[in-house]
Amino acid sequence: MRLSTLSTIALAGVGTFASASKGVPTYINPLLPGWHSDPSCVYVTERETFFCVTSTFIAFPGLPVYASKDLRTWELASNIISRPSQIPDLAETEGQQGGIYAPTLRYHEGVFYLIVSNLGPDLNGLVFSSTDPYDDNAWSEPLVFPVYGIDPDIFWDDDGVTYVSSADNNMIHHYSLDLSSGEIGPVTYLWNGTGGAYPEGPHLYKKDGYYYLLIAEGGTETNHSATMARSKSRTGPWEPCPHNPILSNRNTTEYFQTVGHADLFQDGGGKWWGVALSTRSGPEWENYPMGRETVLVPGTWEEGEWPVFSPVRGLMRGPLPPKHAVKKPINKPEHLTFAPGSEIPKHLMYWRLPDESAYAVSPRGHRDTLRLTPSNYGPSYNASSVTDPITFIARRQTDTLFSFSVDLDFTSKTAYVEAGVSVFITQEQHIDLSIANTAIRGKITRAIQLKTYGRGNYDGPLRNITTDLPREWAGKKITLTVEAHDDETYQFSASLASRPRKGISIGSVDTRVVSGDTGRFTGTLVGVYASRGGHSTANVADKQSDFAYFSNWRYKGLGQKIDHDLIVPSN
Repeated sequence: MRLSTLSTIALAGVGTFASASKGVPTYINPLLPGWHSDPSCVYVTERETFFCVTSTFIAFPGLPVYASKDLRTWELASNIISRPSQIPDLAETEGQQGGIYAPTLRYHEGVFYLIVSNLGPDLNGLVFSSTDPYDDNAWSEPLVFPVYGIDPDIFWDDDGVTYVSSADNNMIHHYSLDLSSGEIGPVTYLWNGTGGAYPEGPHLYKKDGYYYLLIAEGGTETNHSATMARSKSRTGPWEPCPHNPILSNRNTTEYFQTVGHADLFQDGGGKWWGVALSTRSGPEWENYPMGRETVLVPGTWEEGEWPVFSPVRGLMRGPLPPKHAVKKPINKPEHLTFAPGSEIPKHLMYWRLPDESAYAVSPRGHRDTLRLTPSNYGPSYNASSVTDPITFIARRQTDTLFSFSVDLDFTSKTAYVEAGVSVFITQEQHIDLSIANTAIRGKITRAIQLKTYGRGNYDGPLRNITTDLPREWAGKKITLTVEAHDDETYQFSASLASRPRKGISIGSVDTRVVSGDTGRFTGTLVGVYASRGGHSTANVADKQSDFAYFSNWRYKGLGQKIDHDLIVPSN
């Protein structure tokens, strides 16, 4: 869908909203756009606030906590994992899809608890706690316990005992957990679903004298679904819901697919809501660079009955709370200046634990910049030492259509050193636009490079582009830009920062390159990097002369595609 049609479609979208707004309020999905998989949410009455957490795998900081009072406008309250001491083996996690995922967030007797599995060199269960969800440092070091498998849920029964339900060997396991020692009790097997593949993602609720067990099954692809069973006893026997799945878009032609891995919660008025992960791909499930995102659906859950939830669509209606503004909404246009004395914004992410010495805000002589020291390898996968830190920092792509740009001051004369922007989903799948030093017969030449790594779900021709840096650009600040004018293509361009309207179009890359394959569980990040291209140096003077200075970081959402033929303006 091309940008030339955006204005017409945007107006159509606004008209649809206007007509639907008579009566029940409307909203659009995704609730949390961009890579926000495996959501878990709670409503805290005394704060009159909703809190949600999503997966981060091997990205750091990890486990973002989002807060909202109206289910429309969200802010990043904190990152549960913000210190390397909380998860030191993240540095040694080799898999691109390992690390931290499928958390459960709960609030119990004045304390927030986050339980999750860590798929690092060893499998461990982790429990973090805090009384202040708006402070990174208030989140505890983890309680480590011997988890059974993945996707643990935490539940307190009426007797005060803490229980964990988790998924392993196609079965939901259940056992007590001592929150002071990390010791677990005997294991009971609960329910393995309705026959779908990979029963996982359990959440246990107690309501009207029943224990309700919600799980995901069918695999996190187009057969994904959320199913439920209930029992008068915490350990069964279990009665499946007669209208399972309670949430799914499988076997449909809907634009939102892979719906599943859900969590349920009530608002302050007692109304029920469900969150789930979903992919904006259509049933062909090929083009979805933003990966698995968080969607919201309204529901009803009458006394003694089964919950009933609306199907996932892009345009939704539901009994939303009154509108309430937040100080720093996550979906506003972004302009980062890296002012002196400021810190790196907490929504920016690294891939594994960073080498903190490789990043400096407003260093001497370079005010309002973020200085990057090139790592031996850039975002690319290094098979011989995959866990070496890479100098790469990014934010989520949160809009179907967007513009991202930075200014780069990079004067290195060392061979093979490069710095630029990256559209990244894993170290094996990314697209880099850089200013690079190439060596030809001993002579260093500066060039603009567009390089594609991996191909994801794209089976067409791939072409890397190298063009000489214009002579008049030498020694000057250069703007590098990535734009998505439609939902199929990334456009890359460069210009002098002082003359942004006289840029050079470098090339385009299909968005399917960063869809699926090694990044099928995550989603696209856009950011900056600096690299030696696999050529290390021990010379400190060389390292200092190779610094890359980034400034004027801008991201602006231009449109959200919410159905096959509907794009609405970004918020």
